[in-house]
Amino acid sequence: MKKILFAASEAVPFIKTGGLADVIGSLPGYFDSQKYDVRVILPKYACMDGGFAAMLKPITHFDVELGWRRQYAGVLEAKINGIQYYLIDNEYYFAGERPYGEIYQDIEKFAFFSKAVLDTIEKIGFVPDIIHCNDWQTGMIPVFLKNIYQSKESYRAIRTVFSIHNIRFQGRWILEEVRDVTGLPYDVFTPKGIETYGESNYLKGGIVYSDVVTTVSKSYAMEIMTPEGGEGLDGVLRYYSDKLFGILNGLDYKEFNPETDPRIPYHFNKSNIKTIKPKNKEKLQEMVGLPKAPDTFLIGMVSRMSDQKGFDLVSHILDTFLANENVQIAVLGTGEARYENMFRYFADKYPSKLSVHICYSEDMAHLIYAGADAFLMPSLFEPCGLSQLMALRYGTVPIVRETGGLRDTVEPYNKYTQQGYGFSFANYNADEMISIVRSAMGLYYTEKENWQNLMLRGMEQDFSWESSVKEYEQLYDGIC
Repeated sequence: MKKILFAASEAVPFIKTGGLADVIGSLPGYFDSQKYDVRVILPKYACMDGGFAAMLKPITHFDVELGWRRQYAGVLEAKINGIQYYLIDNEYYFAGERPYGEIYQDIEKFAFFSKAVLDTIEKIGFVPDIIHCNDWQTGMIPVFLKNIYQSKESYRAIRTVFSIHNIRFQGRWILEEVRDVTGLPYDVFTPKGIETYGESNYLKGGIVYSDVVTTVSKSYAMEIMTPEGGEGLDGVLRYYSDKLFGILNGLDYKEFNPETDPRIPYHFNKSNIKTIKPKNKEKLQEMVGLPKAPDTFLIGMVSRMSDQKGFDLVSHILDTFLANENVQIAVLGTGEARYENMFRYFADKYPSKLSVHICYSEDMAHLIYAGADAFLMPSLFEPCGLSQLMALRYGTVPIVRETGGLRDTVEPYNKYTQQGYGFSFANYNADEMISIVRSAMGLYYTEKENWQNLMLRGMEQDFSWESSVKEYEQLYDGIC
């Protein structure tokens, strides 16, 4: 049996700030438990869900040598949904109201966490065959493993997989300070190591020192090897392209299931979607304060409000679009103040057409997926994206830009062959976006049967974790 340890900075149900937490909270449970012993290790943040914190049982503690520092590390454990979790405790690093702070704080915090992970595995008697690291916060695990722990026989056979969930976030900081924090040898801080553009770069460390690099869709794996998509690391990724793989994220079909979802008022499936989904639409309109209008095209958006998510395109056309179209839009999320304020302004100007909730609510998010007619994701770049998969699961038609995982998961509608199950546009352009939105609206208003068939084709797609897990298993089997 192969032993796999997932190392990450967040995971559902303990702590979540983004899609990484959903992946780490669901993927380990889909491996064949007869062949793989998969466990997860995380920081124990003071701000984590108190209900789950109460379930944790302390098992050991020790000091971590971090450069010239010696820092306490406690290890706690819990078993949730059959998965063994370990959490590293240190109140100096993991206190505070948020899991992430200023970059200078996080650089030391996650150097500590990375070294604590490697010290922990020996202390708890679980030395894995593979440590699967995720994003820059764990990028130093392969660096420490290759440069410090090879003198220990039990560590020499450990292999590392490093997954890039978003290349924009790299963990860059001053070389001298990172050398002081980590105590690593000087040759690590060169262009052949973790140095880029005069700074240390934790994400580059994960790329260079791991045995395999993955990212969360095949298209994104290609995009990050280009100057436009590589965020300064495209040359490094092209150099290591022989060990770079794109494996699509999956969706937890047990949680996102329109037949059983406790967060939606009316359950449905492919056989009754035509009669039941409109009831969820009516409930959504009621919840968000829009007029009950069963025949009006309702677009949903659940997103972080940022340029990456395409909100500059939305801001460019929103006023004209709302003024001239028979449409409703329900928006849920938080983000940059300029976009939050934009939505507040236009929601006040067009109260019967736009509803915005500047917050995050799982209940409202699920109802948007279940009740909206279409779901808009005009991202500048999107490594994988989960919201379009959630929308498809609930028969809500995705309207996306052709980038990263959106390109890999949304087949555009072809009116001549009646194939496809979404709408997409290629260029990052507001006029092109609104043109494809109007195409979707035209089909909805004038060809109701074709629209309903489009919904059904979307529900028939399988983007669960089962197929992606098989790719990870093949990858693991190939390196150890």
